[in-house]
Amino acid sequence: MDCNKVGGLILRLRKEKDMTQKDLADLMNISDKTISKWERGLGCPDVSLLGELSKILGVNMEKLLTGELNPNEQDRGNMKQIKFYACPSCGNVMTSTGATSISCCGRLLKELLPMPAENDEHKITVEEIEDDYYITIQHEMSRDHHISFVAYISYDRLLFMKLYPEQNAELRFPQMHGGTLYTYCTRHGLWKHEKLRKGTRRVT
Repeated sequence: MDCNKVGGLILRLRKEKDMTQKDLADLMNISDKTISKWERGLGCPDVSLLGELSKILGVNMEKLLTGELNPNEQDRGNMKQIKFYACPSCGNVMTSTGATSISCCGRLLKELLPMPAENDEHKITVEEIEDDYYITIQHEMSRDHHISFVAYISYDRLLFMKLYPEQNAELRFPQMHGGTLYTYCTRHGLWKHEKLRKGTRRVT
C-alpha cells in the first residue's frame, strides 16, 4: 500500500461526509491521533480495520487499498449500453449503464454476456394485442431452471419484468419500437432477441 495515497483518500472521503478526525475515530473505537497519522501518510490502517473503515467511508475496500477511486467517464445516457448482473447464490439482479464493480453474497459479479437465441428452448412468440406486445416463452419454469427476467431496452428507457418459478413464462407490455429484448435463463444465461417490429409473430 502507498500510505500517502491511502491517507489522502481517507482525508478526502472523511471531509465529503463532513466528519472530523474525532468523529471517524469514535466510530472505529480508535484515537483521533491514529486517523491523523493515516491522513499524513505516516502509516496505513491495519488489515483488521479495513472492513469497518470502508463501510464508514462508503468505498470499496480494494479502492481504499489503492488510494484511488478512478471515476468512470460521464454517462451519456444511452440505455442500450446497459449491463446486467445476476447473483448465482441468491438470484439478485442488478444493472448498470457504465463500468462498475458489483458484488453480492460475498461474490464479485461478472457482467452477463448476451447470446443470440438460436435454439428452440429460448425462442419467444410475440403477439400484438391492441397497443401491447404479448410475449410467451416455451420454457421450463422450475425452481432450478427458469426464466428469471425479461428486459426490453430502447435508447432512453428500460422495461424490466421479473418472472418466478412455477408461473408461466409469459408477459404483456406496451409496444416501444426500436428496442431490443433480453431474456435471462438461470441455467443458460442471458439471451438477446431481434428487435420487435409491428407485425412480428415469432422472433428468435
